[in-house]
Amino acid sequence: MAQPTILLVDDEPEIIDLLEIYLKNEGYRLLRASNGIEAMDVLKKEEVDLIVLDIMMPKMDGIEACLKIRQEKNMPIIMLSAKSQDMDKILGLSTGADDYVSKPFNPLELIARIKSQLRRYTRLNVGQPNKDHELEVDDLTINTATHEVKLDGRELRLTPREFAILELLVRHRGTVWSIQKIYEAVWKEAYLDSDNTVMVHIRKIREKIEDNPRKPRFIKTVWGVGYKVE
Repeated sequence: MAQPTILLVDDEPEIIDLLEIYLKNEGYRLLRASNGIEAMDVLKKEEVDLIVLDIMMPKMDGIEACLKIRQEKNMPIIMLSAKSQDMDKILGLSTGADDYVSKPFNPLELIARIKSQLRRYTRLNVGQPNKDHELEVDDLTINTATHEVKLDGRELRLTPREFAILELLVRHRGTVWSIQKIYEAVWKEAYLDSDNTVMVHIRKIREKIEDNPRKPRFIKTVWGVGYKVE
């Protein structure tokens, strides 16, 4: 199996140097960039499996870079930022990031999150197209082997976390899933009551799969309980 390639994007060389030590010890191949523009250049030349992306950078910050990356790429993105306010976290996740880690952070925690994201992304992308891997709701098709989502034959671009939430709800059609259960099933972590992460992801999914996100056809809100796909 080829070494997973991680792109580290941060304008603080000491942080990249520290992460490089830990990641190389885990057997990962590392690429470096100091801002969003450099990161985009790297992605044009290299195949990358996961990106660790700082938010506050010169020339092109992490938010703008994430938006541009998501126009073409689906690999997991973990945001880094010294900001720890809920709105900053929500903004990062709204642009297409799959996870968010506040500085200062424990390198071992970040390594664990990288491993988790890579496992999930690899699992979702392994296999060949096969009807056994397809889930359908009306004209919405989800292929769990190729990680493709199509609406009336048109391919939609979902992040790995968005895909995992949609797959969960479609696979259990008719079942209402609370925000807590969705978070714990997809993120594999304990849920905190103040965390708006699931709601942000549901909103982004609806923007991609619904003709009118305010009147969703696929993902229904059961007020006071959670979400379901009918």
